[in-house]
Amino acid sequence: MDMNSVIKNPLEELGRKGLSVLQDLGRITLFFVHAFVHMFSIPLQPGKIIEQIYFIGMKSVFVICLTGAFTGMVLGLQGYYTLVKFGSEGLLGAAVALSLIREMGPVLSAIMIIGRAGSAIAAEIGIMRISEQIDALETMDINPIRYLISPRLAAALISFPLLTALFDTVGIIGGYLTGSLLLGIGKGVYFSKVESSVIMHDITGGFLKSICFAALVAAICCYKGYYTHLRAEGFGAKGVSFSTTSAVVLSCVAVLVFDYVLTSLLL
Repeated sequence: MDMNSVIKNPLEELGRKGLSVLQDLGRITLFFVHAFVHMFSIPLQPGKIIEQIYFIGMKSVFVICLTGAFTGMVLGLQGYYTLVKFGSEGLLGAAVALSLIREMGPVLSAIMIIGRAGSAIAAEIGIMRISEQIDALETMDINPIRYLISPRLAAALISFPLLTALFDTVGIIGGYLTGSLLLGIGKGVYFSKVESSVIMHDITGGFLKSICFAALVAAICCYKGYYTHLRAEGFGAKGVSFSTTSAVVLSCVAVLVFDYVLTSLLL
């Protein structure tokens, strides 16, 4: 037996993995471009977009408010005990507001939406694929990307900034509850520092991040579900489960990576 046929060349394996990653990146880029272009094709689909806004946005309000409140409360608590060491506890409002608006609001909102809506989107489209519903649309000469993906992408681009704004607002109130009501910082001091420290550049930067995260999450989750049938792990229910897991993990990693990239560009 030839040993070369048994022992694989590590460089060959590395090259194969690299080419596979590049292929996936190219495919998901084209997938996103097609979905984005079809958002504006006539006739428009306002009914489907509103339905997806309700699913992605409205149904995520409770979890966003809950997460935002406790995030703000924890920031208020930790920030106070850090700032008090330097005699700067009056700056708690600025610390909480800037932390939420610049970083934690967009990132944590995106991650919570991934867990609640992104996984459901990947699973729903994956089931449509394995049950041949997408093939049926193509047979009826209906573009499945325009019919299924574009409304979800449009809804994500609308919902993510709104949910991020809600997260920031509730988080700032949560910081006030901890800092003012529990630890004794004056209400006027807290909110005056919030007002004086937050500038429009901080707000627009946070919204820009949320829009980029919306495009990433919608593209990745829809892509993983749409191409479930190409997974090497298998076809059917097992393939859908792997696609859903992969969509959630990859979306979270992409949000964190792009958060660093965008932060370095916006500073």
